[in-house]
Amino acid sequence: MELTRRNALAIGAGAFAATVLPFQAFAAADKAIMAFTGGADVGTGGVTLTSPEIAENGNTVPIAVDAPGAVSILLLATGNPVPDVATANFGPLAAAQRVSLRIRLAGSQDIVAVAKMADGSFVKTSNTIKVTIGGCGG
Repeated sequence: MELTRRNALAIGAGAFAATVLPFQAFAAADKAIMAFTGGADVGTGGVTLTSPEIAENGNTVPIAVDAPGAVSILLLATGNPVPDVATANFGPLAAAQRVSLRIRLAGSQDIVAVAKMADGSFVKTSNTIKVTIGGCGG
C-alpha cells in the first residue's frame, strides 16, 4: 500500500476516533450517575453485583444486583453506545431489593450498579466482564 495524502488522513481520522470515543462512553456513564445521584457523594459497600468474568456471547449476559434496603438501583454498561441498561424502583411492599436480568454488551467493559438507599445515601459497585463476541454490533 502506497501512503498517499488521502490514506494518511484516513489513518489519522481512525486513530482520533479510536482515542476519543472511549472517553465519550465513560463521560456518558458519569453523566448518568450524576443525574441519578443528583451530584451526591457515592460510597461503596452494601451492593452485590453478580456477573460472569468472561461472557462467550455479548448478546445475552446474565447480571444480578442485590441491594438490601435500596429504594432504587441503576445499572450501567460503560462501554455500550448507550450506557443506561436499567433502573429498578422498589416500593414499600417489595419483598427484596434484587434485580436479575440479561443484558447486551458491545465488548469487554465495566458494569456499574448504583443504589439509592432508604436513608438517601448512594452506594455503588462494579465488575469487569470480558466479552469474546460482541452483542451491540461489535
